[in-house]
Amino acid sequence: MNGLGNQIIVADLRGTNARVTPEAAIAINARAETRFDQIMAIHDPRTPGTINYVEIINSDGSRAQACGNGMRCVVQALTAELGRQRFTFETLAGILFGEETEDGQITVDMGSPKFAWYEIPLSEEFADTRYVELQVGPIDAPVLHSPSVASMGNPHATFWVKDDVWSFALDRFGPLLENHPLFPERANISIAEVVRPDHIVLRTWERGAGLTQACGTAACAALVNGARTRRTARKATVTVPGGDLIVEWLDNDHVTLTGPAEFEWRGNLNPTTGAWTRSEAA
Repeated sequence: MNGLGNQIIVADLRGTNARVTPEAAIAINARAETRFDQIMAIHDPRTPGTINYVEIINSDGSRAQACGNGMRCVVQALTAELGRQRFTFETLAGILFGEETEDGQITVDMGSPKFAWYEIPLSEEFADTRYVELQVGPIDAPVLHSPSVASMGNPHATFWVKDDVWSFALDRFGPLLENHPLFPERANISIAEVVRPDHIVLRTWERGAGLTQACGTAACAALVNGARTRRTARKATVTVPGGDLIVEWLDNDHVTLTGPAEFEWRGNLNPTTGAWTRSEAA
């Protein structure tokens, strides 16, 4: 499946004790036909009141806490199978809610953002995470500096720019910033241009996956970071390379993410080895 070009494998592991191994994820991602940003592995529920536990695996085999685009794909897959529109899931980031709307768009409640330095987490204390001391380039003329940082279940740094987001070499400095000592659990790195208070343009280097067409949690982090630095409203269109997402920071402190998801093809997957066969088009 894909969510605005964010390549997602939805792996149905319900009724089994299997887990997608890091070795399998790396093997799957090594093939052009199955290259992905995240695997969303659907497991039997672990917590009463939830329909499934969803484990999220990055293309480098590491585990992720949250993936907004991937959760939208899971919602659409289960809606097509079960004929229901609303779901409650458990992930490493906590309990998440999702629904398919009448117009075919999918909204996921991504929970509440966290801003304390130890919740994100950062390796050193910052009283105000709206701006932290981090920069790219010379000290006297940095290319990027003073990002806003937040957690949407996973760590995010949003660098604010006035220029076209495509004019920055995110593929070059993204890996360095992802692994910067300031981020003990690594971080997603984004460049954001505020076009209007209700419109952000965003590019993201995704932790464990690299450059991506869309990162839902990065879009959420950009919106909340924009609102708390008074750059944006609490609801905005976030334009990512793959298209537009609608993000809203609600009065109850939850953040919702709305956008499309679509099937590409189906197949069978060995979660231990990564071996696969393609069976049918969607």
